[in-house]
Amino acid sequence: FFFSSRRRHTRYIGDWSSDVCSSDLITFRSVTARNRITVSPMCQYSAIDGVANDWHFQNLASRAVGGAGIVFTEVVHTEPRGRITPYCLGLWNDAQRDALARIVRFVKEQGAVAAMQIGYAGRKGSTARPWDGGKPLAPGAGGWEIIGPSAIPFGDGYAVPVEMDAKTIDQCLVQFAQNTRRAREAGFDLIELHGAHGYLIHEFLSPLSNKRTEKYGGSFENRIRFLLEALDAVRSEWPNDKPLFVRISAIDWIDGGWDLDSSVELAKILKATGKVDLIDCSSGALASQQKIKLHPGYQVPFAAAVRSRAQIPTGAVGLINSPELAEQIVANGEADLIFLARGMLNDPYWPLHAARALKAKIAWPKQYERGDIF
Repeated sequence: FFFSSRRRHTRYIGDWSSDVCSSDLITFRSVTARNRITVSPMCQYSAIDGVANDWHFQNLASRAVGGAGIVFTEVVHTEPRGRITPYCLGLWNDAQRDALARIVRFVKEQGAVAAMQIGYAGRKGSTARPWDGGKPLAPGAGGWEIIGPSAIPFGDGYAVPVEMDAKTIDQCLVQFAQNTRRAREAGFDLIELHGAHGYLIHEFLSPLSNKRTEKYGGSFENRIRFLLEALDAVRSEWPNDKPLFVRISAIDWIDGGWDLDSSVELAKILKATGKVDLIDCSSGALASQQKIKLHPGYQVPFAAAVRSRAQIPTGAVGLINSPELAEQIVANGEADLIFLARGMLNDPYWPLHAARALKAKIAWPKQYERGDIF
């Protein structure tokens, strides 16, 4: 299913079918990926003033050389205030665009789809890097004022965000559009809107973090409004022939929070807009009191449920480290793409090694063919 050398029919996502195609290729709108393995967005916390550098180049370039079908940047933020840490990537100016364009060119030259995730940290912004403790940074100590849908902190010791007013919401939506324009100019093939992991869009979605009483809060329809408007902003600058994914946290792992039924209903609405091509199904990270039982593939049932109940393609992510498990997920129709994070950090050439383990033949880079000896 990842690397079939016997069956070469390409499945077009626009023509939905409940059956999984046995092809290694997969197409979204005008963009075809050489296999179903996706490098998941993973923050590197290594940028200066939001600009990608040699670290980002080698990180993404090596995964493209390693055979992945789709290579995502880490989340790229729309303004300085929207970053998680002072060292996160941004795309609010042309210098940042040009630095990413260099990476895009190389990733595409290696045969991979160059993809970018757009996001905004919200109440989880202004923190130190994980290896510097990950704690909130106060204004005046390298931090900044943060915003959110409601004045509710992420957890104990975190700053209370400033509740966004109508003007701030409108400015944020304009920034999503401007970020997307620069992504288009940089040459990206695919964009994902980050609506998961307790960041701004997820904060609007969940009743635990959104206590607003006007059109952006209260009912399910109101709480999803900001995501739908962000989607419109992105699509206003993103060509119709290029795909757009949305990452969600399928559940909050907290009683009274966002749940799987809400995710399915949201996915149906996103499909009906005709603007979204795949739901990337992660979970959690909205609040510190979550309780998650981790095991290999623990989030796969969310991707399977959204796929079957909303009839929209999905991506599965979360401790999918073995080729056999990844193959099983696709073969069983539980998801259309496999998003790999830790596995890719451990092995940039995971796709090449997975093909070998599954006794499939895919092309190694000419420069590395002497290494394909097993």
